[in-house]
Amino acid sequence: MKLTQSFVILTAVLTVILTFATARPGSLHSSHSDSDTTAADPDWSGLIESMEKMHVAMGSVPRTGDSDADFVRLMLPHHQAAIDMAKVQLIYGKDPQMRRLAQEIITDQQSEIELMELWLKQRDLTAVKESPSPSLPK
Repeated sequence: MKLTQSFVILTAVLTVILTFATARPGSLHSSHSDSDTTAADPDWSGLIESMEKMHVAMGSVPRTGDSDADFVRLMLPHHQAAIDMAKVQLIYGKDPQMRRLAQEIITDQQSEIELMELWLKQRDLTAVKESPSPSLPK
């Protein structure tokens, strides 16, 4: 199995495990629709939406055979997901330490995204672009 495929599969498996391990009581067999859950729990759904968007973006990265380029192109959506999750934390989080950490994540990950995009541009490689999530704050 190719390294890229293994990484995508591992990420998906970890997401499923995380989702079930942290599910709220009754949420696995709830009669509520997804829209009810989103309305009642926008912080959780915002975090999950960020991860799902990341998995789709990472899954759409074609393997180039250049391990450096493949690494960078996979890391871009990974870092963007961290930024999106941190923005959700800034909206709903209350703990000052976690809010400060979320702000640092946004700053650090954005800087690393810019570095990776520059690296790709200098080598005439293209990043796999994703459309911004309309439901997450900018």
